[in-house]
Amino acid sequence: MENMVNVFIMGKKYSVPSELTIMDAMEYAGYQLVRGCGCRNGFCGACASVYRIKGDPELKVGLACQTKVEENMYVAQIPAFPVVKQTYDINDIRPTEQIMMQLYPEIYSCIGCNACTKSCPQSLNVMQYIAYAQRGEYAKCAEESFDCVMCGICSSRCPAQISHPQVALLARRLTGKYIAPRSEHLEKRVDEIKNGDYAEPMKELMAKPLDELKNMYNNREIEK
Repeated sequence: MENMVNVFIMGKKYSVPSELTIMDAMEYAGYQLVRGCGCRNGFCGACASVYRIKGDPELKVGLACQTKVEENMYVAQIPAFPVVKQTYDINDIRPTEQIMMQLYPEIYSCIGCNACTKSCPQSLNVMQYIAYAQRGEYAKCAEESFDCVMCGICSSRCPAQISHPQVALLARRLTGKYIAPRSEHLEKRVDEIKNGDYAEPMKELMAKPLDELKNMYNNREIEK
């Protein structure tokens, strides 16, 4: 029992192994996770959580699949943080500074507190990519926010109520549609798929046993 810690999940006390993540601890305690969990590896952002440690007034945030439990941790999950998600047709808008002002004007209310960056479980420089979006530098915003998993933790800590993930998503869409150079080989491959050039090879691939598929994957040729 020396490797056990006391945690409070949704207000109820449990004793769990100290090496567990919050998500593992919830299941150890008997919770059946049917929502608020996805990939379990920090890539989907579904398990955003808030917690405090007894004696420490700071409210902390993290992904339940990544964050280890601590003694006297009080934890609750954020099922879905209500960020603003504007509706637009990517074919009808252009990468101008005005489009960000029109769709997400709250980004210009940023007070520079950097709470968004401090809370990001992916260690992204969130405040910086918002600054890029403010200046209409969408390619830089897209690059800086590329690893965003849309968990919404940054927005939950923002006093200006900025919808950081949606701003970043718009910047990446604008970059992909209008700014990034065209990929001729990708367009060629898409046309080949539409023409059905890979229909038969896919049928053959789907018919192969699992062990053979694993062997093909592990020994595939990777382009450098």
